[in-house]
Amino acid sequence: MPTNKNALTRIYYLDGYLSDRNHYYDIHELTDKCNEMLYDAGLPEVTQRCIEKDIKYIQGDPFYAEIERYWSNGRSCIRYLDSSYSIFKKELTEEECNLLQEVLNTIGQFDGLSNFNWLDDLKNGLGLKERPKIISFSNNPNLLNSNLLGVLFDYIANRVVVKLEYHTFTEGVIKEIVFHPYLLKQYNNRWYVFGADDKDNKVLSFALDRIDRVVVQPDKKYRKCKKDLSKRFSDIIGVTFYEDKPVERIVFWVSDHSKGYVTTKPLHESQILFKSKKEEVLRAQYPQLQGGSFFSIDCIPNYELTRELCSFGKDLLVLSPESIKTEIINRIKGMWEDYNSLS
Repeated sequence: MPTNKNALTRIYYLDGYLSDRNHYYDIHELTDKCNEMLYDAGLPEVTQRCIEKDIKYIQGDPFYAEIERYWSNGRSCIRYLDSSYSIFKKELTEEECNLLQEVLNTIGQFDGLSNFNWLDDLKNGLGLKERPKIISFSNNPNLLNSNLLGVLFDYIANRVVVKLEYHTFTEGVIKEIVFHPYLLKQYNNRWYVFGADDKDNKVLSFALDRIDRVVVQPDKKYRKCKKDLSKRFSDIIGVTFYEDKPVERIVFWVSDHSKGYVTTKPLHESQILFKSKKEEVLRAQYPQLQGGSFFSIDCIPNYELTRELCSFGKDLLVLSPESIKTEIINRIKGMWEDYNSLS
């Protein structure tokens, strides 16, 4: 058995890659993957010959791991014959079981969704007792393609490249894209998957209810996300992000009827309630607005922002910028004309 830290670390990494059924690795890729992990851990990189010796060691005493070599697209790939095999299997401690129980209870909002049955299987396999939930999340059981949530969750966790077949609501044609999935995000009771286009690495999003099929691309090397997606969402409401649009300050007034709601549930994390001199200036500028409060948010304008601002009806009036104010006015005029045509 290797006694130095570097060798043990390499074998630990190899053990995971050899049981991976979502990727096909040849000896060159196994070497590259191990070196990536070694680099991140601050350990020296190794040669392909060293990795070959590690694999030979795993096949020998005391593990005698059964390893198969097979061909895929002209490459000689390597993996465990049994995908469930691992040389590092061990029993969980009581503390680890308790922690897992709490985690599983916390993500219990996925109960009942297809492809998340493994949660129940994991609980049963670990012998964990059922406990009452202490957190409840919103769930739409009738959401179209909700089964893809579990599928994509698994692919993101295992860094799997996929081909998406999808359609839009305006076009009947099914399109295809090779996609590196990074994140699942829920907005307005709908789930979206974010990831990069394989061709130009551009970050895109797809609503799950518009995806028709997901096909694994095991020969494609997964690219990690180089952008901070949390920063992307911090500048918008919803999921629609425009690379070429700047952040704008939106100033608005909210009536006494709704100001408590907006104060306790901000429209955006940047929301500010104007007080003192700033409030006095706005009240002098808009004397027709009685009572209420003045707020501002800093966002990139998008469809979801406009819809959120309009959802309050006459209880929220946008004061600036003029572009958003005009957009809302035009929307209201269009609605009035549509309703008037029904009279």
